[in-house]
Amino acid sequence: MAELEGLEFGKSDFVLLDEVTMEQFMENLKLRFDKGRIYTYIGEVVVSVNPYRQMDIYGKETIEAYRGRELYENPPHLFAVSDAAYKAMKRRAKDTCIVISGESGAGKTEASKYIMQYIAAITNPSQRAEVESVKNVLLKSNCVLEAFGNAKTNRNDNSSRFGKYMDINFNFNGDPTGGHINNYLLEKSRVVQQQDGERNFHSFYQLLRGGSDEMLKSFNIQNDPAAYVYTKEGAAIAVSTSNNDRSSHKAVMNALEVIGFSKEEINSIYQILASILHLGNVQFESDGESVQIRGLDAVNLISDLTGTDKEIVSKSLLYRTVATGGGEVIEKGHTEHEACFGRDAFAKALYERLFGWIVGRINAVIEVKDYNPVLHGKNTVIGVLDIYGFEIFDNNSFEQFCINYCNEKLQQLFIELILQQEQAEYQREGITWQHINYFNNQIIVDLVEQSHKGIISILDEACLTVGKVTDTVCLDSMDTKLAQHPHYTSRKVSMVHKRPLRLHLSYSVEGFLDKNKDPLFQDFKRLMYNSANPVLKEMWPDGQLSITEVTKRPLTAATLFKNSIVALVDKLACKEPYYVRCIKPNEVKSPVLFDEARCRHQVAYLGLLENVMVRRAGFAYRQHYTRFLQRYKMTCEYTWPNHLMESDKEAVEIIITQHGFQDDVAYGQTKLFVRTPRTLFTLEQERTALIPILVLFLQKVWRGALARMRCRRMRAIYAIMCCYKRYKVKAHFWEVERRFANVRTMADYGRSVEWPTPPAALSQFHNNTVMLHRRWWARQIVKNIPPSDMLEVRAKVAALTALGGERKDWGISRAWERDYLANTSTSFIRVSKELRNKDEYSQVLFSGFCRKVNRFNKSTDRGFLVTDKYVYKLEPKKQYKVLKRLPLDSFTGLSVTSGVDQMVALHTASQDDVLLCVQRGELCPNQDRVGELVGSLVDHFTRSVPKLKHRVVFVPYLSYYSNRISFPVFVNYMTPEGPDG
Repeated sequence: MAELEGLEFGKSDFVLLDEVTMEQFMENLKLRFDKGRIYTYIGEVVVSVNPYRQMDIYGKETIEAYRGRELYENPPHLFAVSDAAYKAMKRRAKDTCIVISGESGAGKTEASKYIMQYIAAITNPSQRAEVESVKNVLLKSNCVLEAFGNAKTNRNDNSSRFGKYMDINFNFNGDPTGGHINNYLLEKSRVVQQQDGERNFHSFYQLLRGGSDEMLKSFNIQNDPAAYVYTKEGAAIAVSTSNNDRSSHKAVMNALEVIGFSKEEINSIYQILASILHLGNVQFESDGESVQIRGLDAVNLISDLTGTDKEIVSKSLLYRTVATGGGEVIEKGHTEHEACFGRDAFAKALYERLFGWIVGRINAVIEVKDYNPVLHGKNTVIGVLDIYGFEIFDNNSFEQFCINYCNEKLQQLFIELILQQEQAEYQREGITWQHINYFNNQIIVDLVEQSHKGIISILDEACLTVGKVTDTVCLDSMDTKLAQHPHYTSRKVSMVHKRPLRLHLSYSVEGFLDKNKDPLFQDFKRLMYNSANPVLKEMWPDGQLSITEVTKRPLTAATLFKNSIVALVDKLACKEPYYVRCIKPNEVKSPVLFDEARCRHQVAYLGLLENVMVRRAGFAYRQHYTRFLQRYKMTCEYTWPNHLMESDKEAVEIIITQHGFQDDVAYGQTKLFVRTPRTLFTLEQERTALIPILVLFLQKVWRGALARMRCRRMRAIYAIMCCYKRYKVKAHFWEVERRFANVRTMADYGRSVEWPTPPAALSQFHNNTVMLHRRWWARQIVKNIPPSDMLEVRAKVAALTALGGERKDWGISRAWERDYLANTSTSFIRVSKELRNKDEYSQVLFSGFCRKVNRFNKSTDRGFLVTDKYVYKLEPKKQYKVLKRLPLDSFTGLSVTSGVDQMVALHTASQDDVLLCVQRGELCPNQDRVGELVGSLVDHFTRSVPKLKHRVVFVPYLSYYSNRISFPVFVNYMTPEGPDG
């Protein structure tokens, strides 16, 4: 906890100082620096002192300690303000920004990297691949932009020589979905000239010292920076380990691949760097009348690397194409000075266009495309501004003027948001407030940017003036127009020895006009546009215009920069800002030295003391009553779910009173003001604890509603189903009635009528109805049969049932006589009467001739008689003498074949089966009598023994013949119902 830090570390928040004086402020700042506490709060503003050493306070454990925590819960840290900005963005769906300011070398670039690292670590817990890809590109872009936009200066080994503002887009889940990078005022003059003790951009040294031998050979360059004019100044300068060129080059190559640059694009990037190095080695010589290039080796190499024609390259360096008023095009030769100036301008423009193309290429990868807020929710943004700080050198030129103007503009935004607007809001809301005086630097900003009167307007006017206008003439114009301004002074002395322009600090106006014009001959633009390299062609779209088409004068460098800074400030003003104020403790990059005078100066111009005063007297949080009530009404029983008070203000007062925070708040006209973050944190904690309960309640209500909806739907479904079923049943009945309405008058009594397909509910009823109809149909047929024929009909029906269609022809189409022996012999009639009297049988079931086969395969012609009591074997040759008599109930079944033969096997319980072949009639040799025998027996047993049932089983049957022929048979068993069937 921040408040639990020991007193030996000083006050973790400057608001807690006993007295708000510069002396106590500096004493506390120095004490914390000496104790290794580089971060201190001013409310929600973080003051960061560059430690000039590696500190183990940025690892995973530290990230987890600050994740989701409030500012005062942990010691001051960059991660705390990063988490606060992230929570504000996610909880309230507000766009936020983190503004990192301070002078060069104060640690702004490192701070922005740690902020990006923290945001990347706490987002995307589900590890979605597309979100991880966006995070990797955002992180890797820092490495690339540092290589091409940073350089070693006298004050900083990794100084940003451009301004960077990055917007990170988040979806409704709080995961990054993309971003956009804006770059401001790249210090391109560094490409051709550096101050003593400084280096060119890192990218040149990384290429020369870290590029592979194959790459260097393909570009015709050496791995020695001293061999090139543009890099020799910094060739011998030692750099810190963090900027080791060889390892940095590998990291940049890897980052370019991760971002999505193709191999061809990466190769083109380093080709352009090599071209700039060769361009710096181009030398000119004059014979008094014309200028020539001294040696064409460098020109040839530039031509090869840029994919352009060698002669046109030489011509562009030596001549300038000019269009006269009449449309005539002439070539004007350069003086030696103009040729050198044009060469350097070309080199600077090449690098500037390359840097801008790299930024644009990164934006093309990370920008959010096809975002639909209806489908994906609101797209919120966190902006991170890392821009150059105040620069005060021995020789301050046009670049320092623009950089310091930018810082004045950002300081003005800080004053407006933190000091001016806050005090104005207290007065507007009727909050008791003691006004705090502060220096408003708007007068400085107006001095620079005011239309027609500002320094930039005077510079632009001088650049547009026809004729030879020097820097001295421009200075005279400033003296005339700005002499009465209280913050402007100048001394008219020699520009070589003195620094005439003063604006809080001294600037040398030498080169101001040339740098403001930023001239680049159109010949170079057309040269690059016509390059065979598609990357170079893409960088120079303005080169497609011919010399006669180029009429409009471009905006000056200062105006372009002013416009971009104004747009940046407008963009920051519409976001909720969080500040990191960086302080540089000393000029020698020592981790132990604290230069109090240097730090005091930075504290003064950053307005930190005034910030402490306003914060100490003010309120940490303010919110409209409606929004406050909407967020925290569930924490009070009198306001949830809706209050009955006359106004939202009264409802908010009820919430505050119930929690006991009356002494920590103030009530404005439209807003509630909360003094300390602890009050807000307590409300947030209680709200967080209640959210799951409310969610469960809403889930319960919603699930009940869904269940009732499903119940009503199911009831409706079942009602529809019942109605439909009733309709289908009725429709089936109607259809059956329609089809069978006239069956009584039909010849076949409706047998040919097709039954309609019944619904599933009537399947059993349908089967029963069909059965009833068949019985009715049978009854109609049977009642027309004479009683004398009924015995034959029953036998045929029994045979049909027993044979089941397995036997093709079984005599159904002929009349069955049954007692065939009675029609052939009077002797049989006599014997039959005797047997009837003797055995008292009442009916002859079947009689006929047969051929009996015994167990020895011997066959004999016999007669057989089947009555309702006995089966008789007769000898026809001996007056039908009874050879054997077997009781009919001793037979358990019979077997016949499925063929046309007349073979019959009668089975007995003693397994003494009788095998015989029924003889056909003499008049009808094809007559089948097996069916008649089967039908007679089945009909008799069915009627005489009602409980007897038969079943048909198909089994292989082995004959008694010696050759053991097997053939398929079916067996009709007639057995009483019982366990054995």
